[in-house]
Amino acid sequence: MTDLFSSSPAGDATRPLAERMRPASIDEVIGQEHLTGPDRPIGRMIAARRLQSMILWGPPGTGKTSLARLLADLIGLRFVSISAVTTNAKEMKAVFAQAEMHAGTGRGTCLFVDEIHRLNKAQQDQFLGPMEAGHVTLVGCTTEHVAYELNDALLSRAKVLKLKALDSEALERIMDRVEERTGIPLPLTPEAREAVIQGANGDARNMVNQIEAIQTAAPGTNLDVEDLPSVLGVGLWRSDSDSDHHYDRVSAFQKSIRGSDPDAALYWFAQMLEAGEDMKFILRRLTIMASEEVAMADPMALLICAAARQSYDMLGSPEGEYAVAQAIVHVATAPKSNAVYKAYKAARALARDTGDVYPPDRIINHPTPRLARERGYRYDHDFEGAFSGQSFWPDPVGRRTVYTPSERGFESQIAKRLSHWNSLRDPHDPRGKGEKR
Repeated sequence: MTDLFSSSPAGDATRPLAERMRPASIDEVIGQEHLTGPDRPIGRMIAARRLQSMILWGPPGTGKTSLARLLADLIGLRFVSISAVTTNAKEMKAVFAQAEMHAGTGRGTCLFVDEIHRLNKAQQDQFLGPMEAGHVTLVGCTTEHVAYELNDALLSRAKVLKLKALDSEALERIMDRVEERTGIPLPLTPEAREAVIQGANGDARNMVNQIEAIQTAAPGTNLDVEDLPSVLGVGLWRSDSDSDHHYDRVSAFQKSIRGSDPDAALYWFAQMLEAGEDMKFILRRLTIMASEEVAMADPMALLICAAARQSYDMLGSPEGEYAVAQAIVHVATAPKSNAVYKAYKAARALARDTGDVYPPDRIINHPTPRLARERGYRYDHDFEGAFSGQSFWPDPVGRRTVYTPSERGFESQIAKRLSHWNSLRDPHDPRGKGEKR
């Protein structure tokens, strides 16, 4: 008797390699241990032999379909698969009728709906009755953010499980399994092998399809990275496995932003995404640019970068990428100033030069406002313009200048403000004036 994943040798010859390599047990599911472990959601369902309706949400090629099939088989449910792209009301009614008939015989149905986000709200509502009656256990599959694509009523009846994109270690284990099961070692140099893994961008199906193309080509010698396009028909992106390409792309991205070229910045952003760069890394670099290259010339730049990160965390890909692109354009087109960056460096250097100097008595913490005034503290709000002109510097050091704002963007207003305040400082107070560093 064949199981769900076995077939005759003749059938194997015509089935794509990705289909033949599907895991035959939960233990063979790689990269989703946060769901499949014994004390994790799917592991608990298997132990209890009870499948809950669920939405499997994650990037392509991470094992959503395989998990649904395995769970149905392990728990003894009928497995029925439909695609939201091609299904219609007639097919769905027929599926529900068959499920009700089988439920009458004591056998449940696992209904797997691929790309469930493609169904409109009315179509999604059709699942509610059969789910509540216990005729079907729904397992929906989506790459889109569930909160925006699925009905609240459906989500209240289904557990949302988020799958992770497969990392390099998981993809390497899958590659090893393919070689073991097919008995065909991949004719690749170590560099080409790593390029195939990185080029998959976390998608196991994509990688196995590439492997099949390489095996079919049956080259006489090991392929190097430069040989792969002739076999695969497309180039593979060099990613962080090649440190030069990784850092050179990042450098091009940053220099494009510094040079106020949003078109080039977006191009290198796209290049990094195609190479499988981690979005969190890109967002970190962009936020650094907002502080180092723009700063007070456009204070909104830093806030927009933070908002882009929040948006991406909430939306994921691809929608979240639009928010990141918006932030890139904002930072690239913002007026530039590295004055805050230089001021920070100068302040650190000055602190090291002057050593552990104690704050002057007039501005240390005093138990009462009266004592503070007696010690020389001037409460700025008591003065016109909320500016007293007092010195906050240690007397042995004297007032110094580390921040010199540029005349670009909002920072030009800061420059005028500082100039005005400097003109109001008490010229007779030796503590109020000092050398410029």
